Amino acid sequence: MQQKTFDRAAEDLGNAIHLEHVNVTIPDQRIAALFYGAGLGLTRDPYMMVADTNMWMNVGRSQFHLPRGEPQVLRGHTGLVIPGRQTLLNRLTNMRKRLDGTKFDFSEHNDYVEAMCPWGNRYRCYEPDATRFGRIQLGIPYVEFDVPVGTAKGIANFYRQMIDVPAKVMNGDGTVARVTVGKQQYLMFRETDRPQPEYDEHHVQIYVVNFSGPHQRLGERGLVNREDNQYQYRFRDLVDLETGKHLFTIEHEVRSLTHPMCLRQLVNRNPDINNQNYAAGHDQLLWAMDLDQYDSQPDRRAITN
Repeated sequence: MQQKTFDRAAEDLGNAIHLEHVNVTIPDQRIAALFYGAGLGLTRDPYMMVADTNMWMNVGRSQFHLPRGEPQVLRGHTGLVIPGRQTLLNRLTNMRKRLDGTKFDFSEHNDYVEAMCPWGNRYRCYEPDATRFGRIQLGIPYVEFDVPVGTAKGIANFYRQMIDVPAKVMNGDGTVARVTVGKQQYLMFRETDRPQPEYDEHHVQIYVVNFSGPHQRLGERGLVNREDNQYQYRFRDLVDLETGKHLFTIEHEVRSLTHPMCLRQLVNRNPDINNQNYAAGHDQLLWAMDLDQYDSQPDRRAITN
């Protein structure tokens, strides 16, 4: 019997295994709860950050961290996988009057719904799609940044060399860099000639397997900007490794796999459940598709039989 051959490289993640959270400050928890909770249908973490100084909103296995402060706006948008397009639209419609006077808005597109938070952050919400997002039923598959013209190639090279992750230039004309930071999770850097606001300190956190290697390489170039603790450090400036030219600024909180909260299990409620239609056993929404939804690789059945 002839052995099957497989593309083993297709399963390589590189050094980063998970994009856990996107952090932007917000001035009002009540307004944030209406948008992220009642509108998008996400879940406030019941265990961590329950005071009024910060709130963590769960999105599958990832989170939004929303400390209290002047509003920060990511230069680009965050991609979300949220099941149930029509129920999402219904929830967002119900927020129109309650979020009147803010920047809140939403619009329908062919394959996603774009929602703007009350302070201007943009989110593209997609239905689960195994061909695009793997088994993700609820989560953050990517964060896309608007970057200056001519920087995509250098940014991809920076992540490959400094963080040791797969990164490539896409889009035919080389204007988009895609960096792998987890299973079906990416950082996207799309070139634009539109003027961009100044960086306002928002950040994106990732877990890495080789924790000390990137730290040493970044440190040799003076790019480690903060030593948080034994399990965590930060860098923010992406530079051309050949010329030293500054390309883009986005702070990354880099955590080791020994971090006490690494891949902590998160609670995700089913936003379709309420006190009028309650059904026991359906309180929680799973982050991954079930077997009936996901079978893009027929050989999976053969492996389990």
